[in-house]
Amino acid sequence: MINSQEIKKGTCIRLDNQIFICIDFNHMKPGKGNTIMRTKLKNVTTGNVLERTFQVGFKLQDVMVTRRPYQYLYESPEGYMFMNQETYDQVPINKDLITGFDFMKENDIVDVVSDADEGVILYAEMPQKTVLTVTHSEPGIKGDTATNTLKPATLETGVEIRVPLFINEGDKVQVDTRDGSYVGRVKE
Repeated sequence: MINSQEIKKGTCIRLDNQIFICIDFNHMKPGKGNTIMRTKLKNVTTGNVLERTFQVGFKLQDVMVTRRPYQYLYESPEGYMFMNQETYDQVPINKDLITGFDFMKENDIVDVVSDADEGVILYAEMPQKTVLTVTHSEPGIKGDTATNTLKPATLETGVEIRVPLFINEGDKVQVDTRDGSYVGRVKE
């Protein structure tokens, strides 16, 4: 059991017989009354986000989780196969449980978070930034660089993002896996 004021980003709690992870929190001290905790909680099985407010001192049931590196191997009928980097066990994970799934390619390392008590995989997370190769992009028009104009580009995983005009086919770009935004060009 933990007190509500101990909640921070990444804390897992059990609420209404479901497991939630805190994605945002805020201590609030209203003019009158007790301090409260406003939280945004994401259901790890459905992905739904809900906002809950707790009084300071409210007892919550915490969930012990483990984070381990897994390597993405291949797609199979059971799901996407990952290998534990420590034990070399292979496990399938449903694509709905993988954040940043669109930017994942073979041999990528992801963090897999599982319930320490039951061993159930809660979700898998891509690193915040990844490097991918541009497979298709229209050439930029000379003289069109006065503004920060963006053009569509298809990456090696098949996802399309917006990139600056100077990016060409074959270039490697760094992408933010949380929102799919272009971060920068990677020089080799």
